[in-house]
Amino acid sequence: MSYSRRGFLTAVGTTGGAGALFATMGALGLAPTAEAATRTAFVPPQPSDFTLTGRGAKKVVVLGAGIAGLATAYELGKAGYDCTVIEALDRVGGRNWTIRGGDRVTELNGSTQTARFSDGVYMNAGPARLAQWMVTMDYCRELGVPLEVFTNSNAQSYIFNEAAGMTTPVRWRTAKSDVYGYISELLSTATDSGALDAKLTAQDKERLISFLRSFGAIGTKANGFAYTGGERRGHSVDPGAGEQPGTALGSVPSLSEVLASGVGQRFSFEFGYDQAMLMFQPVGGMDAIPRAIAAAVGKNRIMLRSKVTRITDLADGVEVEYQEHNGRTRKIKADFCVAAMPPHILARTPHNLGPDVQAALATPTVTSSGKIGLEYRRRWWETDENIYGGITNTDLDLSVMWYPSYGYGTRRGLVIGYYHNGANADAYAALPHAQRERRAIEQGMKIHGAKYRDELASSVSVAWKLQPHIEGAWVGWPSRTGAYQLLNRPAGHVHFAGDWLSYMIAWQSGALESARKAVTDIHRRVLTH
Repeated sequence: MSYSRRGFLTAVGTTGGAGALFATMGALGLAPTAEAATRTAFVPPQPSDFTLTGRGAKKVVVLGAGIAGLATAYELGKAGYDCTVIEALDRVGGRNWTIRGGDRVTELNGSTQTARFSDGVYMNAGPARLAQWMVTMDYCRELGVPLEVFTNSNAQSYIFNEAAGMTTPVRWRTAKSDVYGYISELLSTATDSGALDAKLTAQDKERLISFLRSFGAIGTKANGFAYTGGERRGHSVDPGAGEQPGTALGSVPSLSEVLASGVGQRFSFEFGYDQAMLMFQPVGGMDAIPRAIAAAVGKNRIMLRSKVTRITDLADGVEVEYQEHNGRTRKIKADFCVAAMPPHILARTPHNLGPDVQAALATPTVTSSGKIGLEYRRRWWETDENIYGGITNTDLDLSVMWYPSYGYGTRRGLVIGYYHNGANADAYAALPHAQRERRAIEQGMKIHGAKYRDELASSVSVAWKLQPHIEGAWVGWPSRTGAYQLLNRPAGHVHFAGDWLSYMIAWQSGALESARKAVTDIHRRVLTH
């Protein structure tokens, strides 16, 4: 007796139940397995999954058109699920927000800024960089979003630690040369004097000292492995033609001065798995990603300016109440709901999901963050200081300054004048925009001088705690147990998704991975029940 594939699966389901059916489909590569739900590998739903089982795709309402919500609708839509996305803002993307000339920034207190950036100048107010290993790169490739390098680290940028007594900034390359040089000198001296004999063989010692001489550009044993500077620190006069060999920077600080400056503490971020070069950005602005996903979902399926006012889990599905921009209240019923809104916003949304869910939604703490975009009439950081992209690190309340990784050599450009979080972000958020700009300029002049003020053309600032329907930059969990685990499971017919339910909080990749998990969980339910 022979079976067709569908007949075989039907027989398995009849004799072994839904669990056996789904496991068999997984083994045949026809559906994601239970094991796949705990792996990083993702198998998107396919129309054939329903053809083979005789089941049909369901209706899903997605709350929030941020990255997680859009990706959920996109992946489910591939298999024919009927998805509707409800979004309170007048745009898709959520915290993925690119501000261009003419855009308006309205805060919860009613204050409004209008961006006056020049054509081609933009500010990524939220996410601004992508690591090579992140799943975000896969979506860019799949959806045809062109990418370019984001310069996360630049030897020409600066470090400025005012509290350590620095009165002028030091180039990143100069600081790194001094720190690595003196550390290499100390370790070589200790190794040669026998201080590490308990740890190293004679051959180990030779190899370590050989490495340190190259790593730190230090001398030989004859001169005590001394670090005396060199061209790695940079030049006061660059090498040229004829009789211009170049002049290496002089005035090498002492070891004590280097340690006191604290510059070495700035290098660790380069080693972060999510910060190491190369990093990337979409050409023309980060919002190219949500716009591409939204186009694939279908704009007719995305309801903007619609605020969710109630979530009701039903015996056979879910009902979502929402208010349109004209004040009219509507309801939508679906088989499943994916709540991809910020948890603190969900916690304020009436629902019948129970006190445990309510307590879990209120558990994570919200982090403030802010950015200011400063457009200049000329790209003086390139022409005057030879800085092409990268980040200057400071201990000032602006935290860091970003130079643009696009538009090199053009006339105008935009510097991120501060990107900070926590108390500094709260302090700036409490100010009106004009005072935020003034404070940022006063701080930035300590690094770049009067041109940082005099050549400013326009600016826009964003305080994420004051952004309607978002009210924060990201959240933090006290632990990944309890509430976190609860919300990574469905509450009746309601599933949750967002970067806040991942180990990559504040990254789009976290939102995408969480969306994939929600998609897999729903698809498994549909195929096995």
